Amino acid sequence: MEKPPFRQNQCCGDWELKERLGMGGFAHVYLYQHVTNEKLAVKMCRLELTPRNGERWGREIQIMKKLNHINVVTARDVPEEIAHIALNDLPLLAMEYCSRGDLRKVLSKPENCCGLKESEVLSLLSDVGSGIQYLHENKIIHRDLKPENIVLQDINGKLVHKIIDLGYAKDLDQGSLCTSFVGTLQYLAPELFENKPYTVTVDYWSFGTMVFECSCGFRPFFHNLQPVQWVSKVRNKGPKDIMAVEEPTGEVKFSKHLPNPNNLSRPLLEPMEELLQLMLKWDPVHRGGKVNTENKKPQCFEVLEQILSMKVVHILNMVTAQVHSFQLTPDETLYSLQKRIEAETKIEVVNQELLQETGVSLDPRKPAAQCVLDGVVRDIYRQGVGNILCCQCVPQ
Repeated sequence: MEKPPFRQNQCCGDWELKERLGMGGFAHVYLYQHVTNEKLAVKMCRLELTPRNGERWGREIQIMKKLNHINVVTARDVPEEIAHIALNDLPLLAMEYCSRGDLRKVLSKPENCCGLKESEVLSLLSDVGSGIQYLHENKIIHRDLKPENIVLQDINGKLVHKIIDLGYAKDLDQGSLCTSFVGTLQYLAPELFENKPYTVTVDYWSFGTMVFECSCGFRPFFHNLQPVQWVSKVRNKGPKDIMAVEEPTGEVKFSKHLPNPNNLSRPLLEPMEELLQLMLKWDPVHRGGKVNTENKKPQCFEVLEQILSMKVVHILNMVTAQVHSFQLTPDETLYSLQKRIEAETKIEVVNQELLQETGVSLDPRKPAAQCVLDGVVRDIYRQGVGNILCCQCVPQ
């Protein structure tokens, strides 16, 4: 555990300082625990703060207190015992404590070098996508979306992603076009590099960059280059290009497709590429696609919803140890699925035995979707959920 900063008390009444959770450009975040085991993340400004950063700090507190969404970290009241420890006249910000760390910690694990599991990518899409839409509906641009600003919390046994750090967020009521910004370069939209006016579509670029990285293990466009070099190379990409590589000769090659290896199943690849093509458009006016005039949603979020509504079943062929993935139609019968399995594996329907993970046979009278509990099957190695099929060759 790190030592607390100067003038910081170890105990504040019934609250005890446990550890420092993080250090930002102008603030530190600490974990406090109550005698009842309640935990709070408390963000405190450093002693010296420029007027500009002081304004940013006040804006973050103001924005945080008016938001209420499961995928945006929740602001809490600062306990009286803790409030007096501020090192200056600026108020503290208390937030819910998310115990599972941030997305960068997850991405840094060796097993995720080629991207997260499909289930984790889909969970990220659902949670962060929902949080971003909520912010935009409340006329707020985050402007600094990155893995370090996505934290994870265990809620009733389910891992939930939450957006944090609204210090760079901009309330659109102050003007729909904003031009002053300094943020994290690797995830910034092109117009921010060039200090041009921008709108909510800057968050689409940052989100698309994160989704690509979570799918493949690396960022799509030359993350080590300085801004001037980065802009000069990436601005030449086509409207549907989602990644770039530089050849030993110095030639830059762009691609419209996700690279291999990754952990996404075949049915998800094309819609995921479509989503990224919409979010990673260079032109901010067209980024995200057309806005639906009826529900006011940009095309990218409609594609995202289509991905999350897909029913995909992963089938392990016990003969070859290969996994085959199929997208199910709403009314698909089990026999229809078996015919598709036959076409791909050459195992005839009469020689197939379809089992769930638990060993329970599927009911031929029920639709094929009986094996899917929550839309897309999320993890081919998950235990006890009963939503994965195994395909065995039965001796004749």
